[in-house]
Amino acid sequence: MDAAGFCAQTRVLIVAGKGGVGKTTVTAAVARMAALAGLDTLIVEVEGKSGLGAAFGKPESLTYEEVSLAPGVRARTLTPDDALLEYLAEHGMRRVSKRLVSSGAIEVVATAVPGIKDILVLGKVKQLERAKAADLIVLDAPAAGHAVTFLTSAAGLADAVRVGPIRAQAQDVLELLSDPARCQVMLVTLPEETPVNEVVETAFKLEDRVGVALAPVVVNGLYPTIEGLDVDPTAVAGDAVLREGEADALRAAAAFRRERTALQAEQVRRLGDALPLAQLRLPFLFTTEVGAAEVDVLAGALTEAVGAL
Repeated sequence: MDAAGFCAQTRVLIVAGKGGVGKTTVTAAVARMAALAGLDTLIVEVEGKSGLGAAFGKPESLTYEEVSLAPGVRARTLTPDDALLEYLAEHGMRRVSKRLVSSGAIEVVATAVPGIKDILVLGKVKQLERAKAADLIVLDAPAAGHAVTFLTSAAGLADAVRVGPIRAQAQDVLELLSDPARCQVMLVTLPEETPVNEVVETAFKLEDRVGVALAPVVVNGLYPTIEGLDVDPTAVAGDAVLREGEADALRAAAAFRRERTALQAEQVRRLGDALPLAQLRLPFLFTTEVGAAEVDVLAGALTEAVGAL
């Protein structure tokens, strides 16, 4: 499958996963892949603290206003307060909306009605999707635990509220989440025991409670294969003279790499057995910071993985 066809399968792609698995980096790579394939792409992040700007080499943080991060890639933050302000302003209540937010009344409402903040954000995503704000909207979702709550908020509110605009909003969001042509969830994991356990649990929760369609799961941070790890350093040194302790250090490094690669392979197999989804595998990048160059590398790896589906 080519990248353009893969990215055009849905209009909203929600990227979710356990904290620390590289969810935001994968969000950036997916958006970059889509843009390189010719799709106009909008990244939406909801927690206001991600490094999406930095991932594209932009120093500034994202705001509610859209910014361009790269050719074909725009991005913005969606917060409940801003979404509520915009919703009320569009319905002729601009003065009331500002006082509501400045007084902190929304916090009181959020406490009394669990899920209301999530439905405000998802309602705005639904509005963007309906308005065809981009060929593909890539949503950087909260970490896995909150992601389930975030995506089940609409069902909870639809059950709890029988009439009125909140129920209508919840129903509209449910229609979006349950239509695979409009919305899919892409889960991200590392090839490690705990993240694999959590991504499997999250996948079944999302299917059972939300009915959302799952895209292929991304396995992030796989060590690339290196040939020759079983070779004895002293045997291949030839005429070269190894310094004292150097051969032992090389053996230890090779043993660590073999052990790490075997562990990752075992977790990938376990993930495949537990979760019947296609896998898109991304390489481990030996760097402490992810910038535009690294995003391009991962976008290329994603394109290659999609091509193998």
